[in-house]
Amino acid sequence: SHNPDDLLRLYAACREEDCDMSVGSRYVTGVNVVNWPMSRVMMSYFASRYVQFITGLPIHDATAGFKCYTRPVLEKINLRQIRFVGYAFQIEMKFKAWMAGFKIKEVPIIFTDRTLGSSKISKGIIKEAVWGVIKLRWWAIWGMRKAYNN
Repeated sequence: SHNPDDLLRLYAACREEDCDMSVGSRYVTGVNVVNWPMSRVMMSYFASRYVQFITGLPIHDATAGFKCYTRPVLEKINLRQIRFVGYAFQIEMKFKAWMAGFKIKEVPIIFTDRTLGSSKISKGIIKEAVWGVIKLRWWAIWGMRKAYNN
């Protein structure tokens, strides 16, 4: 799915471009997805737009799972307090880093669908993501930012 060579680009963004976290983005320069059905591309793309709209998170590919964190980000985010268990944890991690004031950079990648196995996405995972994004925004609006980042 992800090109291992892109790991070096994610690392370089954190190391050399003064950012705290880098995200391998399928959508920062348009749509860069290969071998996905259009329905899957649309679901992923509009899920990221939904996250942006609800939370204000300034990332084009909020659901991306190809990331590089610097040590300070992981030390600040209390991993034991990650609430989501499905794919929504990807969004939660980015949101927590952003709310804590860390600089996030998107690195354009080309995502090619897997050749073996199948997606694990389910109705439960989608439901968690839809409501989870609203919860993230709710926590931020109602002053839980400090508690959420501890």
